[in-house]
Amino acid sequence: MRPLFVDCPPFLEQLYREGLSDIVPELEIHVGDPAGDDLVRLCAGRSHILNDHSRFTAEILERCQDLRCIVFLGTGAGSFIDLDAARRLDITVRSYKGYGDRSVAEHAFALMLAAAHRVAEMDRDVRAGLFQPKNSVELLGKTVGVIGTGGIGGEMVRLCAGIGMKVLAWNRSGVPGDLPCEAVALDELLRRSDVVSVHLALNEGTRGLLDRDKLALLKPGAIFVNTARGAIVDEAALVDALREGRIAHAALDVFTEEPLPAESPLRTLSNTTLTPHAGFMTREASVNLLRMALEILVEELALERR
Repeated sequence: MRPLFVDCPPFLEQLYREGLSDIVPELEIHVGDPAGDDLVRLCAGRSHILNDHSRFTAEILERCQDLRCIVFLGTGAGSFIDLDAARRLDITVRSYKGYGDRSVAEHAFALMLAAAHRVAEMDRDVRAGLFQPKNSVELLGKTVGVIGTGGIGGEMVRLCAGIGMKVLAWNRSGVPGDLPCEAVALDELLRRSDVVSVHLALNEGTRGLLDRDKLALLKPGAIFVNTARGAIVDEAALVDALREGRIAHAALDVFTEEPLPAESPLRTLSNTTLTPHAGFMTREASVNLLRMALEILVEELALERR
């Protein structure tokens, strides 16, 4: 049977039809959010699929007896696919990064600016009928600490240096020497930075890295930006720091639980700016996302046919 995009969002279907269909012209597309039995039914007889966000538990993988390869769109496949079960069942799982580095970095940069200039707070006030300017922070000459200097973090370093900020950086495997920043230890970065921006991948080495003790190192008045993964940060400790005024503002695109629960205190704090895990959502990044997935699918199909 033809390869299948099992859960294609409508905007990716449109991009495929508009200019990417030549890469895998035989691709069959299912638009929607299948789960459980529907997912198994769609995968019946398929050896290769694209997966955007569907959850493949061990039980579902075991029932997809013809499946040999899942190309997961982007990073974080382990959050949606039981990778241990896939290995046991000899199902290849391919994922990739780099498709939206600039888009996510620009989103982090926008969140930093919005927090420093209190854009969301004043927008809420004006809509509620309060026309009262608020004091804000000019970023020229301020120190930003970039945690993680992969593709996204590296772009953030360059953006911040470009507007005249002093940039500190920390990376688990070392900071590339060609970036316009000062490499420092993580604790020093947290102590010295007026703004901290997180750009790490989530894995067992980074889960909970920014715990209560680390967050306590932040300056009073610091701005905290996270466009990486919510689980890197102790969210409860971050809420406490915001409530107690130990840091000025948190600008967040990611959360420990997504969608953000209705009862989350982050929703009610005035010193937060929140977006719905949208950093990668530009047309440019989406084209890269789908094109790279299709090119990997071509590679895997060629291996299967040998």
